[in-house]
Amino acid sequence: MLQNKKGLVFGIANDHSIAWGIAKSLSDQGAELALTYQNEILYKRIEPLAKTINTKLLLPCDVTKIEEVDECFNKILKTWGKIDFVIHAIAYSNKEELAGRYIDTSLENFNKTLNISCFSLTQIAKRSISLMKEGGSIVTLSFYGGEKVIPNYNVMGVAKAALETSVKYLSIDLGTEKIRINAISAGPMRTLSGAAIKNSREIFNFTKNNSPLNRNADLSEIGNSAVYLVSDLSSAVTGEVLYVDCGYNIIGIPKKSI
Repeated sequence: MLQNKKGLVFGIANDHSIAWGIAKSLSDQGAELALTYQNEILYKRIEPLAKTINTKLLLPCDVTKIEEVDECFNKILKTWGKIDFVIHAIAYSNKEELAGRYIDTSLENFNKTLNISCFSLTQIAKRSISLMKEGGSIVTLSFYGGEKVIPNYNVMGVAKAALETSVKYLSIDLGTEKIRINAISAGPMRTLSGAAIKNSREIFNFTKNNSPLNRNADLSEIGNSAVYLVSDLSSAVTGEVLYVDCGYNIIGIPKKSI
């Protein structure tokens, strides 16, 4: 489905990352990928994974350093000349500040969380335009905590709400360039970032027990949804949030709690 397509994937931390599940699904469908890594510690985790999908292009990119973002896209330009899609799976917040009350969030962590988790998408989208001369697709990752209150998600929920709104506004700016942009709102996952949420195991089990399908989505299902969004199958879809959470987002009061 994605033969002769080239794409850039941001945000893989290990083989449990949603970004890795997406990368694997994209590769399985024939896409050629470039992967980024934030630092040398993450490079050592990602490099073996890259070999399993025959990815040779590994690029350093800390989105808080604008020069690294520019160099990442310059390297893609020199190597490939163009890209067909980008996967943005970048988020960060101080773990200690996620627990407790949102009102206690520090200005420093608020700014850092919004910069890394939200504004980085705008940075990346802007730089993607020159590499998507024939159009393309950008996919980012959100979470239900950006729409409804999730315990111990706090400022990350604010960042995800801003991210989803950014998708809407960016869809207008990018639409004239024939570039689509959408978000996947995955349910709770057993990932490194998910583990940063206090009581994440309880949240995982609660959504599993109360979703219409009585389970949570797995990495391959998130990955397959990303394949849909970067492929021509979704050629008329942009500015949307696609829930891949076994239906949990539709629940008001769980039936089992009454």
